[in-house]
Amino acid sequence: MITAPKSDFMPDFVTPESAAAKPRLTFTPAASAATAVLPGALRLQLQRITSWLRGALPGMTMTVFSLGLFIAFWYLATKYRWDIYVRFTNIPSPGDVLTNAAKLIHSDKFYNNMGMSLRRILIGFGIATVLGVTFGLLIGQYRLARGLLLPVFEVLRPIPAIAWVPMAIMLWPTNETSIVFITFLGSFFPILLNTIHGVHSVDPVLVRAARCLGTNELALLRQVILPASLPHIFTGLTIGMGVAWVSLIAAEMISGQFGIGYFTWEAYSLIQYADIAIGMIVIGMLGLACSGGIRLMGNIFMPWLTSQSNRGHK
Repeated sequence: MITAPKSDFMPDFVTPESAAAKPRLTFTPAASAATAVLPGALRLQLQRITSWLRGALPGMTMTVFSLGLFIAFWYLATKYRWDIYVRFTNIPSPGDVLTNAAKLIHSDKFYNNMGMSLRRILIGFGIATVLGVTFGLLIGQYRLARGLLLPVFEVLRPIPAIAWVPMAIMLWPTNETSIVFITFLGSFFPILLNTIHGVHSVDPVLVRAARCLGTNELALLRQVILPASLPHIFTGLTIGMGVAWVSLIAAEMISGQFGIGYFTWEAYSLIQYADIAIGMIVIGMLGLACSGGIRLMGNIFMPWLTSQSNRGHK
């Protein structure tokens, strides 16, 4: 009797005898969990990446298009030497800037200037953050601190940071310390005022509830006032970072010996116009990176705002 070979797709009729004779394949929990979870995890990651690309692609396209229009305008204005009230006769072309940038990539002095400016920014802005948030919480929460400190700060606040350069040189023993001090002044007041505004925006019901539960003043500031004020504080940090860069570059141009601001002013003194544009571009990129770091920290310290924003865009 000839029997056809059994196909893999044909069902196998199981009898009690065959079931007892045929060995059973058993799976450990770890193996079954791995085979069950891995495809689902990969699928979830792919869905997240696809969703992110769909949301980010229009913005990235507009960014590339906007930068492309700016570079095209720059190229045409320098190529044809436009002189329509705004003069482009001495402005370097994008090609000249790119050529000089390729040379500066291998220059240790250029990297040292960038590192010096970043160091000054981090020190000055860090001190301004600590003092601005601390004084802002105290002034916003307590009447005594507001009466003692706010009038002095309000008198000093309208003075531009650049006007402090002669006084800073006399106050501090080195030019380096005076430049850090000017950078600190530029970022201190935006952080202070936004922190005060954040404290005033806290719901009074939360403060009364915390005090009714026996919370002491230090815990009240740390667990209630500070978290509720974080959105305004990070707004002040973002504004303060921009003002800090303005103050730093001005101070480096006037009294500095190193830094990206000094590099830009030195390029103007030596009639190296392409290096002026490179210095300006580097300042913009460093400022953008610092502001992006602040936004990233805001997402870390305020995850509830990120989740609310995601739900709002669905």
